[in-house]
Amino acid sequence: MIKHLSSTGLAVVAMLLAITGAQAAPIAALGYGIITFAAGPIGTSGADSVVVVGDSVYVGYSSGTPKDGSAGNSTIVQYNTAGAFVNSTTVAGHADGLRYDPTSGLLWSMQNEDANPNLVLINPVNLAKSAVYTFSAVPHGGGYDDAVFVNGHAFVTPSNPASNPNSDPALSLATLGAGVVNVSGVLNGNAPATALNAGAPTTLNLQDPDSLSLTQDGRVVLDSQADSLLVFLSNPGMVSQTASSLQLQSGVMVDDTVFAGTLDNTLLVADKTTDNVYAITGAFGFNMGYSAAQDANLNGFVGALDQTDGSFTPIVTGLGNPGGEAFLVRVPEPASLTVMGTGVLLLIARRRKTRAV
Repeated sequence: MIKHLSSTGLAVVAMLLAITGAQAAPIAALGYGIITFAAGPIGTSGADSVVVVGDSVYVGYSSGTPKDGSAGNSTIVQYNTAGAFVNSTTVAGHADGLRYDPTSGLLWSMQNEDANPNLVLINPVNLAKSAVYTFSAVPHGGGYDDAVFVNGHAFVTPSNPASNPNSDPALSLATLGAGVVNVSGVLNGNAPATALNAGAPTTLNLQDPDSLSLTQDGRVVLDSQADSLLVFLSNPGMVSQTASSLQLQSGVMVDDTVFAGTLDNTLLVADKTTDNVYAITGAFGFNMGYSAAQDANLNGFVGALDQTDGSFTPIVTGLGNPGGEAFLVRVPEPASLTVMGTGVLLLIARRRKTRAV
């Protein structure tokens, strides 16, 4: 059971949706606040990946494109840290994994997680794009979904595997060649793992490898979304690599999970249903995971993850289909005033200024 999630509150949200035919406004738990950071530009939809680089926020909009890249373009939008539009560009196919490589100083935009994957490198200053990179191999039979960067190395998620059980790579090392992303597996879908809680597997069978993130202590976190499972990987790609598995609550499907630092007090989350990016404020615990998720009834929420038992304490409910997340550091304005009551935050102020971590 999801901790502190009011069934009455969810029933009210469902009733409002039925009456209005629209997504109800999200509701913050006591101690947290939420406002709309940015609405998707006209012609975009499917807000998903969120990346913060310096004084800019980048959001990927898939805009209804098929996940196999068979048609259409996605849009990458640059906002400032106040949520104002700055610039945009398009990439061919279905954009899902948008990440920043601190070594090269470039954004990686990965398209087509189901089949025919490709990569485009984007300059975050002017959104200039590279030629399209293809992938050297897709041994698992699907596409590539997300990327994470550790000690100058790039790791990507082989997504939509064709086999069950999955003995193909579920995490791969990626190196750039001449127009090609060369990949070599570092974690197979059936790798051994140390179970972190009851029900977690000691032999994996990852059927839906998806998002990637990093804990504050340097572990790679791989989300196997449909399996309701997080895999924590220490020393990826090294002889000393080890994997641990955390079984999440039954029926909860998690998209992104991000881990707070000491100064983080604003969390951005994109909602694929409303196409809005929301800013959540509050006291986020160091190295605490915060997940964008849906429960068994497809009610969207952002929850604080208990890393011992896989349960969640929702900090925002009433979302549609939350996906990408990223942290900002908020610089409060003296003139701001917040009024708190029964889990709903009313903000009466100028928009708070933010700066990137």
